[in-house]
Amino acid sequence: MDSFWDFFWFTISFFLLMAYLMVLFQIITDLFRDKDTSGVMKAVWIFFLIFIPILTSLVYLIVKGHAMTERNIAAAQTAQRSQEEYIRSVSGSGGSAADEIARAKELLDSGAISAEEFERLKAKALA
Repeated sequence: MDSFWDFFWFTISFFLLMAYLMVLFQIITDLFRDKDTSGVMKAVWIFFLIFIPILTSLVYLIVKGHAMTERNIAAAQTAQRSQEEYIRSVSGSGGSAADEIARAKELLDSGAISAEEFERLKAKALA
């Protein structure tokens, strides 16, 4: 690096390369997560991502961006639920007191238990 500007342009180029790679891997992950797209169409998208990468990335983000967001949200929610279930199983409890009271309230509202049973379950959860 002979000058500041060489370093500056190297830094900008490196940033753009990393940003592009992040987008590329996000698109490839989304392609394989998408259950509605056929295998042939997935292969076509991958082919164009290899040979016309920037244009294909932009087209994919425009065409499938909204569905891509929904799949990412669903995957995050699934991961969160799995983590919560794992934490509950490791801690050995059925959940927090608020969860147990909410379940008891649902049973009370459905008529499965009486008000006295609800109070007993609530007191047990808070103990």
